[in-house]
Formats: sequence, structure tokens, C-alpha cells
Amino acid sequence: MTYVEKISKKGTDYFFITFGAFLYAIGTSLFNDPNNIAPGGITGAAIVLNRIVPIGTGIWFMLMNIPILFLAIYKFGIRFTISTIYATIANSIFTDLLAKYATGFIVKDVMLGAIFGSAFVAVGIGITFKSHATTGGTDVIIKVLRLKYPHIKTGVLFLISDVFVVTFAGIVLRDIKVVLYSFLAVMITSFVIDFVLYGRDEAKLIYIISDNTDKITSRLLEELDVGVTHVFGQGAYSGEEKKVILCAIKKRLSPLAEDIVREEDPDAFMIVTSASEIFGEGYKSYFDERI
Repeated sequence: MTYVEKISKKGTDYFFITFGAFLYAIGTSLFNDPNNIAPGGITGAAIVLNRIVPIGTGIWFMLMNIPILFLAIYKFGIRFTISTIYATIANSIFTDLLAKYATGFIVKDVMLGAIFGSAFVAVGIGITFKSHATTGGTDVIIKVLRLKYPHIKTGVLFLISDVFVVTFAGIVLRDIKVVLYSFLAVMITSFVIDFVLYGRDEAKLIYIISDNTDKITSRLLEELDVGVTHVFGQGAYSGEEKKVILCAIKKRLSPLAEDIVREEDPDAFMIVTSASEIFGEGYKSYFDERI
């Protein structure tokens, strides 16, 4: 990659980090904060603390992030942390600016605040993560945990950490309805973050044992344009050798594949299981950064 290309990529990353921070701030200032919804994380804690000492949710967010940013420098280095520091400052500024100058757009409805506030926050986090930064706060802690537990999805880790913050909010605010709406916001955030980061990546893994293996294989290749692998096996009881069809297929195409098998061999033995992540041609790249 040339120097110009590196600069261009870095500029693109910072553009999307800024955009992600703006979306995050919209969710916080216009939806969550006005309805006393603590959506978890440092933002939720900042909203609660601002009720105790009203100096601004954005300022609280910045102050609470200072020790966490030192953790980020220690674990990921200064190059990564620069973009996170930028995202944290942008979040803080946008949050307080919108709270002050966009009052006409504030949504005073707890249900709408929980749904749309958490959605904006989650999309903002997802965009920032994809731009090789975090929005500060528990995002950094989650990033650290992902190094140790890469098999646990980001949204799940957010859900676990946010439960503690929502519980703290319930103790301070003493409003069970707000707490329940905050839990709703946490669950929506968890789902949307995984959707933004991983997309509709779910697929089906199909094993087919049939006497018409060649016909089924031919139709899968020609009609569905999917990859097919033959695995050679042997029946334990009959001792007969078989070609087993192994096929990873997009979820939406799975019913069509099942129809093909049904038409070619109604007596075929077929196993269909879910595959949450697929790497290779047509799916994810092996070399994409694990988020």
C-alpha cells in the first residue's frame, strides 16, 4: 500500500469514526438521556451520574474514560488509542452539543427512546469498531476481553457488562419502569451491534447421503451456484462406501437445496445444521480483523 493510499484509508476511517460518534450522540442526547434510560456502559453510568452532579453527560463520559484510555494505551499501543481518544472526545462534544442545541428534536417517549436510542448507539459503536477504533468506555474493556475470549461475540460481552450498569441505574433512579426499558435498550443494542459487525452471516451446513449423489451435486452447482465438497465415508452396518455431499449455503438458499434433494432422492439422509460464521470464498475473508 502506497503512502497516499494509507493516508486516504486513514482519512476514510476518521470520517466514519466521526459519523459513528455522531450517531452515538444522537441516541444518547435525543433519546436515552431525556427519558432517563441508562443503556449500559460508561454512557449509562454518565447519564446516572449527571442526575447526581449535573455537569453534562458528555463531560461525565469524558472524565470516566480517562483511566480506561490509559488501559487502551497499555494493551493496544498509542497508534490504536489515538483513534479511540478521538472517538471519545467526539462523542463527548457531540453529546453535549446536541443536548444544548437540538432540543427541538428530543423524543420524550420512553418506549421510543429505548428502541431508537439503543439502535442509534449500537450502529454508532459498530461503525466505529469497523473503522479500527472504539467509542471509549466499556468498548475498550470489551476489546480487551475479545483478545482473551475471541469465541464470544461482541454483543454478548456488551450485554453482560451492561447488566451491571443498568442495575446501578435502578438503585439510583428508583424507577422500575425505567430500569425495564433500560434492559430493553441493552438487548436491542446487543442485537444491532452484532448485526452491524457480523451482518446476516448465518448460513446452513448440509450433509447429504444419497444414492443419487452426482445428480444432486450437479443441480446444486448449476441451479444454486454454491460450493459442494464430496466426503468419502463408509456405512458402519453395511460396510458400503458412500460419497457424502458437504455444502455450506446461505440461509435463504437452504429451502431450495432441500427441494432439490427431495426431488432427486426422497429417501436421502440429510442433516441440516446452523453455521454462525463461514470463512472463505463468498463469505468472510480469513484475513479480516476479528472484531
